[in-house]
Amino acid sequence: MQSSQFHMTGVCLHQSLRLTFETALKLRGGPSIVFAHSLGNNVFRYFLEWLKLEIAPKEYGRWLDDHIHAYFAVGAPLLGAIETVKATLSGSTFGLPVSEGTARLMFNTFGSSIWMLPFSKYCTTDNVYQRHFSGGNRKYHHAYHCDEHELKSKYSGWPTNIINIEVPSIRGNEVYPSVVETAQTNLSGMECGFPTQLSFSAREVSDGTFFKAIKNYDPDSERLFHLLKKSYHDDPILNPLTPWERPPLKNIFCIYGIDSKTEVGYYFAPSGKPYPDNWIITDVIYEIEGSLYSRSGNLVEGNPGATSGDETVPYNSLSWCKNWLGPKVNITRTPQSEHDGSDVQVHHNIEHQHGEDIIPNMTKLPTMKYITYYEDSESLPGTRTAVWELDKANHRNIVRSPALMRELWLEMWHDIHPDKKSNFVTKAKRGPLRDEDCYWDYGKARCAWSEHCEYRYVFGDVHLGQSCRLKSSTSHLLSQYV
Repeated sequence: MQSSQFHMTGVCLHQSLRLTFETALKLRGGPSIVFAHSLGNNVFRYFLEWLKLEIAPKEYGRWLDDHIHAYFAVGAPLLGAIETVKATLSGSTFGLPVSEGTARLMFNTFGSSIWMLPFSKYCTTDNVYQRHFSGGNRKYHHAYHCDEHELKSKYSGWPTNIINIEVPSIRGNEVYPSVVETAQTNLSGMECGFPTQLSFSAREVSDGTFFKAIKNYDPDSERLFHLLKKSYHDDPILNPLTPWERPPLKNIFCIYGIDSKTEVGYYFAPSGKPYPDNWIITDVIYEIEGSLYSRSGNLVEGNPGATSGDETVPYNSLSWCKNWLGPKVNITRTPQSEHDGSDVQVHHNIEHQHGEDIIPNMTKLPTMKYITYYEDSESLPGTRTAVWELDKANHRNIVRSPALMRELWLEMWHDIHPDKKSNFVTKAKRGPLRDEDCYWDYGKARCAWSEHCEYRYVFGDVHLGQSCRLKSSTSHLLSQYV
């Protein structure tokens, strides 16, 4: 029942979203811009697959070109997120004034709770699109298969095993007793045998192997496995726990934060308490700028990426969209703040192999936050793909980043300008574009960016910085970025 309600709710949502795009085109006479953050990217992916089955194949690409100008994928968990596992087993309060056990109960009642489970980049399903339009119906099981890399790799393309869990020597209901039985359970049982530690990779989490393995030790596992199979593996439109290839949109910008301490693996053990508090986290594995460390600070062996994620989603999941780039890529690294171009680094036509990360050979000042842009050097006609990495940008706060908002504004303004000279907006310099970007330089006793800003007091200003304002209009300054 839950599965059918979840599916029907999704269909209504996608029908409403399609109507929104079509209404916007009629009212404004042009395509829309899609800005999706975190799980919103998974929703948008599902919408595109649903739309593929609703529109004739020859009309599908035309509909996308007419209705969607650009897609900004911000903080997208393209291979899932580790914190989903923590919320599923022990609860994650996200700052709410509830216990972790209560948070776990609440989280596991959501049909979409396991939508962000980590999964292997080497395992895919069959092409639903071709099967549907060849006369098949939608009620069938997808063929799930993994390539040889999954067999050869140790962690399904992730830095380490996602879950390491100690299962108790007792089984069944004794493991998650009622409150009345708790004291009695704690007195016996565990002394009769040693717990066994089991490890699970991303594939084993997403394909249900993990939930089946602990079904005798946790009352939620069987229900979660049923939800996983019914609503995800057997979904008639898409198994979302599979890698996402580049969607057929004209302009795609994948944006995420890097270089922050991010969880990539957990160690769980029985707590001795009743369900839902029957598991505790005994250790956490973090990725920190290209290395793996335990919670106690010890270096951990594994397969870390070139850098770390955004505190919530690991780097390998965020950076999966680099596979959407073409065979040659232009890389530019600039400071996030306004700059005169003196600290801009550019590498042109860097070779890029699909499935391999792109690691720029560029320098960073330890006191400076940078944006690194990866932009297609060679693209299919009419398409563009770019990846932006923002140093120290937090997953939940990136949407409020002034640097990101500035770059979005400049890129969209550049796109609509009839005299633009390049595929992407220039990165050569970044000056103030609003009065709010001007400020007082106390060292020089004048407004900073004196070529663009001047001191101009207006009644109501309470400090010197507020009286620093643009000399020219914003439209005049924008002309420098064509």
